[in-house]
Amino acid sequence: MKSEPVIMNDSAPAAARSRRVFRFFGEIGLTLSIVLIFAVGVLLLAGAPPFSAFYHLFKGSLGSGSKLGHVLNTWVPLTLCACGLLYTFRIGLWNIGVEGQVMVGAVFTTLILRTGMGQPFPNAFIGLALLAGGIGGGIWALATGYLKTRGGVNEIFAGLGMNFVAQGLILWLIFGPWKRPGVASMSGTELFPRELWLPTAGFLRLSPVGFTLTLFAVAVTAVLLRYARIGLNLRAIGGNPRAAYLFGLQPGRYMLLAMIFAGGFAGLAGGLQVSGIYHRLIPAISSNYGYLALLVVMLANYNVWAVPAVAFFFACLNVGSIQLPMVLQVDSSLAGVIQGTLVLAVLAVHGWRARSRKAGSS
Repeated sequence: MKSEPVIMNDSAPAAARSRRVFRFFGEIGLTLSIVLIFAVGVLLLAGAPPFSAFYHLFKGSLGSGSKLGHVLNTWVPLTLCACGLLYTFRIGLWNIGVEGQVMVGAVFTTLILRTGMGQPFPNAFIGLALLAGGIGGGIWALATGYLKTRGGVNEIFAGLGMNFVAQGLILWLIFGPWKRPGVASMSGTELFPRELWLPTAGFLRLSPVGFTLTLFAVAVTAVLLRYARIGLNLRAIGGNPRAAYLFGLQPGRYMLLAMIFAGGFAGLAGGLQVSGIYHRLIPAISSNYGYLALLVVMLANYNVWAVPAVAFFFACLNVGSIQLPMVLQVDSSLAGVIQGTLVLAVLAVHGWRARSRKAGSS
């Protein structure tokens, strides 16, 4: 018998890809429309012209080189925290304790920098301080992981509790052992000598070290989660922890590993806050970047390549909103309203899509 030639039809995969791209941009358009309508409604209720508010948000964040530098200095710790959260979200953990992990990373960094005051080779102490920050954040996250895997404590409650402990630790250090000579105030510890500051680049006043480490963190996270065995195992356990045992995986061990990654990145963010931004330990050293990173990851749909762009957008909102009270007498919390609305809109669109798929399949 003469066999018929097999004809490969490449149009079907191409059509499927086109539909996915069209659906993706359609969801983005729908989400942004919901947020825009809601934001305009809030501004009208507040008695502020929407066009002027959006203009000043843009001008306040990207209107000059110094403002762009401020945005990038916000983007660095926010992106680092978000990268760490991708590991815990991949395995199904809500690492609410990332805020405390930033704080403890800042404490460890401060400890090493205080040791390096007046010592030779200050650059070596800066490197050790950043490494110590990552280790400190990883240890703090590991404690939360142990409470989850060994003690059966939900990671949300454990993380929130550890956040309060970390904040208390910082306040005790600032008003106790590390207080400024002769005075203890909320302004924080004494400034470090300039040789222990991370160098900044030009008019942006941005640390090349912090920016490079952040790009490296994004690249490493993308490779590990997409191509390495650890990423596949985290996804398998997150999808079905019980079935993972059939493949010889130990969910508890991988949960601890994911927490260490998340805490390490958050601790590094805290270290950069101390050594590159404030040059001392202050009570609000985390700047709520840990909580904000949760919104970044959800809005990015847990996609590592979307995280930097979403983090940049959130950083622009945070920095640009400072202009609103001064120019339009609108409270700067408008940025938080827009950020929260973005996340709620994304969740609503995803929920609607899931229900549509379920209805279509049935």
